Amino acid sequence: MQNIESRQQAIKEIIGSQQIKSQGELIEQIRLRGIEATQATLSRDLKALQIIKVKGEGYMLPVTSRQNNQLSSGIKSIEFSGQIGLISTQIGLAPALAYVLDHHPSEPLMGTIAGDDSILLVLREGFSPAQTLDALSAVFPGIKDLVIHK
Repeated sequence: MQNIESRQQAIKEIIGSQQIKSQGELIEQIRLRGIEATQATLSRDLKALQIIKVKGEGYMLPVTSRQNNQLSSGIKSIEFSGQIGLISTQIGLAPALAYVLDHHPSEPLMGTIAGDDSILLVLREGFSPAQTLDALSAVFPGIKDLVIHK
């Protein structure tokens, strides 16, 4: 019988190296490594590892702080108008950045909508752009330096 650590390490390696769209696919890949796991065990492991399933993409490993810093270098600017903000990014990075924001909940930010190179931020009523920037700075250090003032 394998221990939890080796099974979870195998799960991370599999999800990190190939696209897995279902638990059935993941169980099969784990079995190819000689590890047996039930669907219930796999569900617990995915939750413990903070692995999420993204519609159309499959399972994804959690984003690390180092990856946040690398992603934040793709932010070009941020500006606000009332309770809406807009982050401009390098082409192709907006979905990843929005994913990070959506999975690091902050009180001022209600949600995001991502295009290819921009992210629409919806602020909660009663929160200012300055408060939102403070919250975003915890996720993306240096974002305050990219504010466009008009």
